[in-house]
Amino acid sequence: MATRDYYEILGVERTIDAAGLKSAYRKLAMKHHPDRNGGSDESLALFKEISEAYTVLSDDQKRAAYDRFGHAGVNGGAGQGFGGGQGFADVNDIFSQVFGDAFGDVFGGRGGGRASGGPRRGSDLRYDLEITLEQAYKGSDVEIAVPSTATCETCEGSGAKAGTKPVTCTTCQGAGRVRQANGFFQVERTCPRCGGNGQMIAEPCGTCHGHGQVRKTRKMSLKIPAGVDDGSRIRLSGEGDSGQRGGPRGDLYVFISVTPHELFERDNLDLLVTVPVPMTTAALGGQIDAPCLVSEACDGQCRAPVSVPAGAQTGKTVRIKGKGMPHLNGRQRGDLVVELFVETPTDLTARQKELMQELAASFGDGQNPRNSSFAGKAKRFWADIVGNEAAN
Repeated sequence: MATRDYYEILGVERTIDAAGLKSAYRKLAMKHHPDRNGGSDESLALFKEISEAYTVLSDDQKRAAYDRFGHAGVNGGAGQGFGGGQGFADVNDIFSQVFGDAFGDVFGGRGGGRASGGPRRGSDLRYDLEITLEQAYKGSDVEIAVPSTATCETCEGSGAKAGTKPVTCTTCQGAGRVRQANGFFQVERTCPRCGGNGQMIAEPCGTCHGHGQVRKTRKMSLKIPAGVDDGSRIRLSGEGDSGQRGGPRGDLYVFISVTPHELFERDNLDLLVTVPVPMTTAALGGQIDAPCLVSEACDGQCRAPVSVPAGAQTGKTVRIKGKGMPHLNGRQRGDLVVELFVETPTDLTARQKELMQELAASFGDGQNPRNSSFAGKAKRFWADIVGNEAAN
């Protein structure tokens, strides 16, 4: 039984909750597991200590007894699981509870239920694909090139030279794992001779050098659905790495990123675009054209007419129904939201300046309501400042 403080062993505070305790144990157990450290005695000792600490602290009653009486409070119970003949099997139970079935696949414990030398599924792959907003809007077919492993055609995946076959490993007798007794512990780890395959290759294949797999870049066509958003993920079943010893291929996950557009911003299903409006049009009202993405909804046109109301100000928005992004796997479509930006003319001629001055002189307060309101607020603000200064 460990003599160090259990909280110190796990590197946690005494007030830690169950989730935090479990997280700390996962990290330390993965780091110090004997299989990950060549079965060294030091890692085995640390692993036993970590597992013992977690066994006590994860049990509410044992933890309460330990918090009150220290190691003396759990001598009758905590140590039994480690020194009472149960041995490493109890640690496997802990691992199965904390890590799930993946524990069996990683360390060969009881949770996986799979023989080490049997068929093994290929790894899943990730592919990052960058597309344009137009491609996301209409959908498109793209060709991607994915580096992955494939079964060696020369040896048909056996890894052995033509005319030869793999032989059963004499160390593990084909099991792929060996057991080592260490006191009251029994550690099971991957066979160091065959690497867990259960077989050895006397004469390796000259193409794959005994691996049974080769690295290849596969080209495939991918259909991008209309309405796909930035961060979307597309799963292609059976397009990942090839399996070992007749196992199935893994899956390919394509992660989509949409490049920023120079005109449009996306807000869920809506498309936002800012359009400059001449000052005269904003004052008198009129019509302008706003850009939109080409689709059947636009009748092949990449522009949409926008009615500008008289007296429109910068920031006013006009919503055009049905010209936004399509809903993924649905018929709904968002809107095109046009934000108006009233432009002040520049580089005026002398005559234009004269006309502008005449126009400015003709304006009354009613024609600049926002300016009049602001002027009144500003006057009251300044009056308050002058009054406060006079009072002081």
